[in-house]
Amino acid sequence: MATGIDGDSYAGQPPYGPMSAPLQGKELPTFRYALGAAPNIPRDGGWSKEATVVNFPVSEKLAGVLMQLEPGALRELHWHANAAEWAYIIRGRCRVTTIDPQDQCEIVDFSEGDVWYFPRGHGHSIQGLGPGPCEFILIFDNGYFSEFGTFSITDWIGHVPAEVLAKNFKQPAATFANFPKKEVYLVKGPVPPPLPADPAPGSLNAPPETHRYRMLAQKPQEFPGGSMRIVSRKEFPISTTMTGALLRIKPGALRELHWHPNADEWQYYIKGRARMTVFGSGGRARTEEYGPGDVGYAPQGFGHYIENIGDDELELVLAFNDGEYQSISATAWFAANPPELLATNFGVPASTFAGFPKGETPMPD
Repeated sequence: MATGIDGDSYAGQPPYGPMSAPLQGKELPTFRYALGAAPNIPRDGGWSKEATVVNFPVSEKLAGVLMQLEPGALRELHWHANAAEWAYIIRGRCRVTTIDPQDQCEIVDFSEGDVWYFPRGHGHSIQGLGPGPCEFILIFDNGYFSEFGTFSITDWIGHVPAEVLAKNFKQPAATFANFPKKEVYLVKGPVPPPLPADPAPGSLNAPPETHRYRMLAQKPQEFPGGSMRIVSRKEFPISTTMTGALLRIKPGALRELHWHPNADEWQYYIKGRARMTVFGSGGRARTEEYGPGDVGYAPQGFGHYIENIGDDELELVLAFNDGEYQSISATAWFAANPPELLATNFGVPASTFAGFPKGETPMPD
């Protein structure tokens, strides 16, 4: 039974207050999911696998899909009814097509280090360009999103009577006789030709904001312990509901103690070995180790840090379910308060804090 500051008891309430079901226990749940080690779901020309609340219950606000496309393989025309999509290209090249509610279209090629963002409900497709496979991580701003709930064009057209399709597209009903009767999801085809250097006169109907951001072309923020690139709606205006980041942390270095007041954090580890501790109030903290292919998660407002515990550089992609990036660090908070106040708070002499950093230190070495 929890007891309030004034001594009142609150039957049934835990000492850290009411929380969502995955976070209600006396011990924090796992914040790690081994997505890379999960079995691939084979497709015609590629594979995919996902992390949602079904297999990663703590990830209520964000979900992810790891996908690979062979050259020419097409992730068919589709849309997502319950989530926006943010992606990072890990390796390879692909072509993306999009359409928005104003019937504005964009066709863009993506390479390693590029990012895309599709607002919720916007139609799109993805096709591998070669020469090798294209691998990317897709992150969605809803933990209940699933690739199995995608709205695919073949699935839809396959369930519309031919006579209705004939009226809709102004074509004979026989035109649709050989169309698929069920979802194809991913299909192998020829590698498309290069895009023209310039569109034909009068043919352009592109949206005012591009769906591509070249993250690796961005000048990183450099720190003693590594570097950080942040892509929020400030840098990438179309990305209104999500922010992304790329962290590279040197061996032995640290992404300092901090929390995000406005968003949950979803992580995908590309290379290296890491240790993350998440603090959840009420004396609860959980420390876990991460490696390539792992997914990590820090709920909104939960304090955490990431430490490189390997011999090589640590690289990971982060995504947040808010278009504005916000972070509050422990070092900045200490620096903002008088030493006398800190002395009272921690029960130590004020001189203890003389050598502490004078501001935020995002990645100390």
